[in-house]
Amino acid sequence: MTFINYASREINCKIVYYGPGLCGKTTNLQYIFDKTNPAAKGKLISLATETDRTLFFDFLPLELGTVRGFKTRFHLYTVPGQVFYDASRKLILKGVDGVIFVADSQVERMDANVEAIENLETNLKTQGYDLSAIPYVLQLNKRDLPNVASVDEMKKLLAKKNEPIFEAVAAKGPGVFETLKGVAKLVLADLTKSG
Repeated sequence: MTFINYASREINCKIVYYGPGLCGKTTNLQYIFDKTNPAAKGKLISLATETDRTLFFDFLPLELGTVRGFKTRFHLYTVPGQVFYDASRKLILKGVDGVIFVADSQVERMDANVEAIENLETNLKTQGYDLSAIPYVLQLNKRDLPNVASVDEMKKLLAKKNEPIFEAVAAKGPGVFETLKGVAKLVLADLTKSG
């Protein structure tokens, strides 16, 4: 649900980082925020609850080029990882333009990844979206750990539609901006098509 502000000549796009608890969604946003030129970013806002440190709604406007003379501003959000916060996850997906699914590469987290990606599909449907039709990329995070599943194994389990797949280590930076640029290109292509 792209918002166009004609007065400021801006196109505002919403990108949501989705995935299981502690997979690196917030770490991705924190890294992007820390490495982005201060003039090109807004405030990083976290709303946490008393019960769970991963319930953050991180928000970061980020400019990545123009479309037909309009500046493109990306608003980045994370969802809480725990299924307990499903209502919040649904709410955050409202008006989404693109999704990054952050998968935890550790072998023991494969079930959590599968559960989270199924939950993503369900929650997108409740908002009137179809995962196969929206800009979507898959990030295989924590590739630096010793007990990771192979990329092929993770693709078999998690790939949904021949989407771009990025390997990453969000805590150190590799793959973080590549993932964001991957989904941003898809969102911009989608905008150009529908514009």
